[in-house]
Order: sequence, then structure tokens, then C-alpha cells
Amino acid sequence: MPESLNILELITGASLLVQIVMALLLLASLVCWVIIFRLSAKLGSAKSFDEQFESWFWSGEDLAKLYQGVQNSPDRQGLEQVFYVGFSEYLKMHKKRQPKSDIIDGVERKLRVGLGRQQQLLESGLATLASVGSVAPYVGLFGTVWGIMNAFLGLSQTEQASLAAVAPGIAEALIATAMGLFAAIPAVLAYNHFTAKANRIYDSRALFCDEMTGMLQRETSAAPATANTPTAQTQQVDPQRATL
Repeated sequence: MPESLNILELITGASLLVQIVMALLLLASLVCWVIIFRLSAKLGSAKSFDEQFESWFWSGEDLAKLYQGVQNSPDRQGLEQVFYVGFSEYLKMHKKRQPKSDIIDGVERKLRVGLGRQQQLLESGLATLASVGSVAPYVGLFGTVWGIMNAFLGLSQTEQASLAAVAPGIAEALIATAMGLFAAIPAVLAYNHFTAKANRIYDSRALFCDEMTGMLQRETSAAPATANTPTAQTQQVDPQRATL
């Protein structure tokens, strides 16, 4: 009899509840694979974009010109957006002639906010992978338990109990567990991989924020020493640009 069994027959022959469980697990698996491909593309492009912006940032170009270029960009993201919000706050507070400590504190707060928001966008979808990876095996196990219960209930109604009579019911029930694992294993592996990759991107961006804060702190400290006129004192980036 085992030769006559196939997966499609087992699925179509399962009870309605088990079929619903299988359909939900199949849907969860499809959703996970969509998220996996999307996160792979998103994290890969984010890393590449950040590297390009850092090369531009450390090329020696004036921060004001760099800010203007970023400001004119319609789709700011990643380090570009973090730099934009941080430097915007620096210009705003510097224009108001706030104390040095207040300027740096304000820039640090804005950088943290910008960094956090960009990280939320970057990690979108990880929670779904974690949920599927943790819940799918239990959903599959529920379908299996329910199918085995039906198999034994059907066995109790037959005059002669045999393995051939109960095997199809148990086999169709175990498919639910297999589908639960099929959905959960890729989700867990992808979650661990993308979480580690997102954390590396976050650490790189956080290091950039620290370096940018130190650079702006040096700019703020150097401003009084080189600014001899009220016009020069209000320069937003580098006091030496007053001579241009």
C-alpha cells in the first residue's frame, strides 16, 4: 500500500482543519521568502550606498558643499540622511549662536534619532521572520496532533485494526509538521543572518556619527579663534571659508 501513496493525495485526503493549517503554513513560507529576497536586496544596497557616501564624505570636500548636495537629493537614505539631519541641527544652532556644548549635544541627539529611524527602516521584516520561525513548528504540530486524533478515531470504527488502515491518516497528519519545519528553518536562518548584517551596518553608522560629532566639535572650537568679524562668526561650517 505505501507505493500507492503520494503527497498530493495525502494533502487532499486530510481533514479540513489540517488542510487549513497546511495552507497557512504554505502562505507563511511564501511571505518569508518574499521578505528574505527583499531584505537581501535592501541590506546589500544600504551597505553599498553607505560606502559610497563615506568615500564622498572623507574626500576632503567642504561640509557646506556636501550638505548642499545632500539637501538637493530627492531620496536621502542611510548615512546620507543621518548626516543631513545632524548637520541641519548644527547649522540651526550655530546660526542662533548657541553655546558650544549645547550645539554638540543637539547634534548628537539628532544623529541618534536619524540613526534609529534609518535602522528601523533597515530592519523592517525581521520581526515577521522571527515570528514565523518560532510559531510555525507549533502550528504544524497542532495539525499533526489533530490529524492523528482523527486517524485513531477512524481506526476505532473499523472491525479489524491494522497498520495499513491507520498509516495513511498518520502520514497525512505528519505532513503538517513537515510543512511547519519547511517554513520555520529558512525563517530562523534568514533572521540570524540579516540581524547580524544589520547590526554590522548599525555599528558602522554609529562610528560615522561619532567621527562626525568630533569633526563638528573641532569646527566649533576653531570658530572663535579665526572669526574676527560678525559675518565670519556666523559661518556655518568652516571659518576659513569666510575668505572665499
